[in-house]
Amino acid sequence: MKPTPVRRILWVIAILLLLGLLMAGLARAQPVHIKDDKGREVSLPRPPQRIVSLLPSLTESVCALDQCHRLVGVDRYSNWPEAVVGKLPKVGGGLDPSIEAVVALKPDVVLMSVSSRASDRLEALGVQVVQLEPKTHADVRRVLGVVSDLLGVPRSEGSDRLWRVIDAGVLAAAQSLPPKAKNVRVYFEVSRGPYAAGESSFIGETLTRLGVRNVVPASLGPFPRLNPEFVVRANPDIIMIGNRSMQAMVPYPGWASMRAIRDNRLCVFGPGDSDVVVRPGPRMAEAARIMAKCLVEKAPPESPAAPSPSGGRTQWPGKASSTGALSRAAPVAPADSSASVAVN
Repeated sequence: MKPTPVRRILWVIAILLLLGLLMAGLARAQPVHIKDDKGREVSLPRPPQRIVSLLPSLTESVCALDQCHRLVGVDRYSNWPEAVVGKLPKVGGGLDPSIEAVVALKPDVVLMSVSSRASDRLEALGVQVVQLEPKTHADVRRVLGVVSDLLGVPRSEGSDRLWRVIDAGVLAAAQSLPPKAKNVRVYFEVSRGPYAAGESSFIGETLTRLGVRNVVPASLGPFPRLNPEFVVRANPDIIMIGNRSMQAMVPYPGWASMRAIRDNRLCVFGPGDSDVVVRPGPRMAEAARIMAKCLVEKAPPESPAAPSPSGGRTQWPGKASSTGALSRAAPVAPADSSASVAVN
């Protein structure tokens, strides 16, 4: 008996599906060759199936690439997406995790920041480490590409697609702002210190794309520790503060004189929103929307184009800006590590 046309079609579909599964399996089994941000060449016989992530932005990147199921452990600050990550074992802080807890999970690879102190000890125990640290928008796009390659996810289906969504979301947030919110002068505090987000940070780049001006110039670095008087002299129109722990806001000396404080043009982001805005990863479009909402709600009726102190260079009477205006400190740990001023 000859097979009916319908049966022939079903056989063809079954064969095509089988071929597709075989090709997908072969793709997943392909060796992996990447370079991490320490400049090391990392080679694996196949994409890792058991991953420990010690940086929230990298945890979120793995999940945004639809590979959350490969995570077997995370640092204590990784918390998104909660439905999946919340159930995983926590292995301590990103900078100083429990080595024993990490090794016990038998990971194929451990993702961590460049500044983590755990890399040498893990490598000495035979654990493969990949260190990545996004600091700018360009870094986020690059790191997403490296993670996509590491996971064996074609960039066209993974990182490139994801970046287009992020980029379009930031653009949409910028286009949603009314004229009164454009060109306002903003100060963004990442953590008490005060540690600020400068123009050259990923937060500063988002503010620039939103069409506002950052009172902390790129020359001071991405996340400088400032003298509180710097902010008083800059006198921003709007102040944004990441306050994940929701500690009481203790005013800095002289801040009561700033018009942003007097007029309540202040946005203090709680734990959820703060996690979004200070992580350089796949939720940057959401971060742009959060900041745009603040700008819409807090923009003054008229946005004065006040010049920055000393014509763009901040100096104090009798003190050069390199010694007096700025309390120099190590840059903020670039991304949600366990440091109190971490932002990754």
